[in-house]
Amino acid sequence: MAEHPAYPVGLRLTGRRVVVLGGGTVAQRRLPALIAAGADVTLVSPQATPSVEAMAEAGEITWERRPYAEGDLADAWYALIATSDPDANTAASAEAERHRVWCVRSDDADRATAWTPATGHSEGVTIAVLTTDAKGRDPRHTAAVRDAVVEGLRDGTLVAPHHRTRTPGVALVGGGPGDPDLITVRGRRLLAEADVVIADRLGPRDLLAELPPHVEVIDAAKIPYGRYMAQEAINNALIEHARQGKSVVRLKGGDPFVFGRGMEEVQALAEAGIACTVVPGISSSISVPGAAGIPVTHRGVAHEFTVVSGHVAPDDERSLVDWPSLARLTGTLVILMGVDKIGKIAETLVAHGRSPETPVALVQEGTTAAQRRVDATLATVAETVRAEDVRPPAVIVIGEVVSVGPRPAA
Repeated sequence: MAEHPAYPVGLRLTGRRVVVLGGGTVAQRRLPALIAAGADVTLVSPQATPSVEAMAEAGEITWERRPYAEGDLADAWYALIATSDPDANTAASAEAERHRVWCVRSDDADRATAWTPATGHSEGVTIAVLTTDAKGRDPRHTAAVRDAVVEGLRDGTLVAPHHRTRTPGVALVGGGPGDPDLITVRGRRLLAEADVVIADRLGPRDLLAELPPHVEVIDAAKIPYGRYMAQEAINNALIEHARQGKSVVRLKGGDPFVFGRGMEEVQALAEAGIACTVVPGISSSISVPGAAGIPVTHRGVAHEFTVVSGHVAPDDERSLVDWPSLARLTGTLVILMGVDKIGKIAETLVAHGRSPETPVALVQEGTTAAQRRVDATLATVAETVRAEDVRPPAVIVIGEVVSVGPRPAA
């Protein structure tokens, strides 16, 4: 028998009796999958790990606190033998053979009638990997193969498009602060399955080069009708392509709902009756300072942080920001889209009580290869921006947290 490979099969154990002998770490690892499969699990063991005991207390399994006894496998469909007693394991394995119960043994795979594959999950698919060579079983290799396949499916490097269950629609994907490795796993997978990608200038541009040739990429920054009509044009493009039955990804920088006008797009799609999935992204308001060595909160320094749009100046009638109140806060202030307005912002904060010596850091092109950090104070930041030629996109951090970490290299 050992000369032939195992025959792979998926067991449907819902409501069926499964017996686990031994309550140690092997059972702790295997029980969650059996519970998730809906099996009626009976654990036979004098002792159990705290995690296994918690499963019994929660009613997920039935625990008989005793050693194995002949007859324990009666009416079982599947058995996992994992006790520390070799004699009990041998006796239970023999009972499983007599009753034709598929049996896994943790201590001696060659004497088992079943092997547990290395398994992983991705979007409703279970990946199970078994060694085909019975004599050369290598659990580490099978686990490595499993991990590679699951990771590839999750991050989009292994493309397996849906066919029967795939439905057209739009996915609003937050691409993160710029580094292609900082997009979420789900976002990258949806990007790999897209027919059309409508991308922002601030999205992770490097990912677009990985898309298959058939994918249509639309630069949202170059959609016609001018700046005032740009958002309406983007909305129309999303609707038009989705109505053609295509899978559309709207790739945005950062998080779609942090100054990203994502809800406007969701609302437009809803009015058009088009399904939309929102995939949150890592916001640059937190990640870019972190990449530059700045924590937005720190014990004993800042107990809050506030994220503000600086695209209009404090004295602009369109501003919705209560700058005087922000000046009275003692925590961290993170300003997005405020490079060209930072002089006026700094003046306003100082005028309403913030110290002119408050540290300021500007992080340009955060998380990318072009990232650079420029430090100043509220009193000097306007001149520093001009002297250092700081350009958007840049995240501005104001507060004592700027001085918490190691000083940046000159």
